[in-house]
Amino acid sequence: MAKATFGAGCFWGVEAEFRRLEGVTATAAGYAGGGLDNPTYEQVCSNTTGHAEVVEVDFDPEVISYDELVDLFWRLHDPTQVNRQGPDIGTQYRSVIFTHDDEQAATAAASKERAQQRFSKPIATQIVPATAFWRAEEYHQRYLEKKGLASCTVQLQRTTAS
Repeated sequence: MAKATFGAGCFWGVEAEFRRLEGVTATAAGYAGGGLDNPTYEQVCSNTTGHAEVVEVDFDPEVISYDELVDLFWRLHDPTQVNRQGPDIGTQYRSVIFTHDDEQAATAAASKERAQQRFSKPIATQIVPATAFWRAEEYHQRYLEKKGLASCTVQLQRTTAS
């Protein structure tokens, strides 16, 4: 088994997408990259801890590669936005890949270079060595599944004038 850690905005939808992949054996929503041990959601949202909302992914590299996980990461969010994803604003929503070894760091960097070709603005994603992972509160785990939601994307309804 291997581990990967990604921050791509709000962790609810990111966690749900990674959990659907064959070869992913476990996912957890949590916090990483900050300076406070065992932070709470409220502390992370205060923009004072330095943590990002992340998803820790346990996977079987015999079934799915790290490169495939990173490829999904690029598709799940807009990596050109700095400290935000859509209406979610703050450092906890930054785009970040926490790498667990030199091979992951090299794979992530090469993937970022390839992904940049699809974006007109520069990719802002940080690629940094993994730090302590702090599991988020239980109500954040499998949040969308618990709420019976397919995604957390806001759906706009179109109406026609009569």
